[in-house]
Amino acid sequence: MSKYLDPKADIVFKHVFGQHPHLLKSFLNAVLPLSPDRQIVELSYLPSEQVPVIPTLKRTIADVKCKDVQGRMFIVEMQIQWTEGFKQRLLFQSGQAFVKQLEKGGDYEYLEPVYGLGIVASVFDKENPEWYHHYQVVKAENPLDIIEHLQLIFIELPKFPVHSPDEKKLRLLWLRFLREINEKTRTVDPELLNIPEISEAVGLSEQAAFSERELQAYDEYWDQVSREKTLMNAKYREGIAEGEARGKAEGIVEGKAEGIVEGKAEGIVEGKTKGIAEGEARMLLKIIQLKFKTVPQQLESAIMKMNSDELSALSRKVLAAKAIEDIS
Repeated sequence: MSKYLDPKADIVFKHVFGQHPHLLKSFLNAVLPLSPDRQIVELSYLPSEQVPVIPTLKRTIADVKCKDVQGRMFIVEMQIQWTEGFKQRLLFQSGQAFVKQLEKGGDYEYLEPVYGLGIVASVFDKENPEWYHHYQVVKAENPLDIIEHLQLIFIELPKFPVHSPDEKKLRLLWLRFLREINEKTRTVDPELLNIPEISEAVGLSEQAAFSERELQAYDEYWDQVSREKTLMNAKYREGIAEGEARGKAEGIVEGKAEGIVEGKAEGIVEGKTKGIAEGEARMLLKIIQLKFKTVPQQLESAIMKMNSDELSALSRKVLAAKAIEDIS
């Protein structure tokens, strides 16, 4: 019985899509918003470039960069744990690829489109059932007026429906390959194996296809993912605990100052409530700092005074905001 490795891991993802252009071509034609007359016919790989490291997510991004015969470029990145920094990274990568097309003295009309594809193995938009997120440059007054030369697509792997009459079958099957194949897989759905390219990708994901050194790198990758998830969760809990402890202490002091047992009890309850809100506020400030690189003093003061309901409402606004001015 065959044993498989998870194709979402860096070494397996690149083994499948970074060394077999015909598989990457099939995958991109299936998942990208390309019209039938704009399908990729042939592509070649381009060297990956260094981009700024995302704090706490240093090694858990797999990327492949390629170009087709029409001159279009495609940046494909696989990310296990979502962070707003990932969105900015993919925008940076895609924008950089677009700019570098133009040689000195070149004509702008020869610039070709660049597609950035971010595949995320976690849910990042919990309030939206949509799993396919397509970003384009559009005119604010007329969304039908589109500049198509820079497009970003983010796919939330855990959310897509396995069976959907409204979706392209090949798209769903390729995404099922990424979502379903892992170390626990013992049998593969024949529906996947009926597609020659996906069947080949499944074979390339077999543990037997990797050397001992590669298997060690695979284990190290998942260790890194585990450490980074733990670090992110610890920072969140630290913010909550810090605020809760401070609020509880302030509540006890306030209750003692009133000199009555009732005041002490009310102070503790109020302090806990304030402490939880303060911890949530500090975490929201960290998210705003990571997303927009700055937090105006006036906004910080306002956030620290908010209750849990107000912070929850502002969090949704922050996720949807494109600029700090949208939430100030």
